[in-house]
Amino acid sequence: MKMLMAVIKPFKLEEVREALTAIGVEGLTVSEVKGYGRQKGQTEIYRGAEYAVSFLPKMKLEIALGDEQVDQVIEAIATAAKTDKIGDGKIFVYELSQAMRIRTGETGDQAI
Repeated sequence: MKMLMAVIKPFKLEEVREALTAIGVEGLTVSEVKGYGRQKGQTEIYRGAEYAVSFLPKMKLEIALGDEQVDQVIEAIATAAKTDKIGDGKIFVYELSQAMRIRTGETGDQAI
């Protein structure tokens, strides 16, 4: 099992959700987060005054997957979230050692 975490631009969330639903992803967790990468934030102008925004709004998606789904999910997210502009986001995949569905007690792949 794997845990996939993706950080994307907020306005791309619905496109990514639709792409994941189309390939059979049945559940994900979404969080509103702030952060920055290589762009180091951005400069905004508000009421004629310029100020720096150090942390940009992003959406963090977390998806527990079976090993066989990982490549397809990465491709779906990357395609749907891409704008070809700086700040499109990142995808991270790490090992998920255990999972349990609380309601039924199912564990492992059956729990996800």
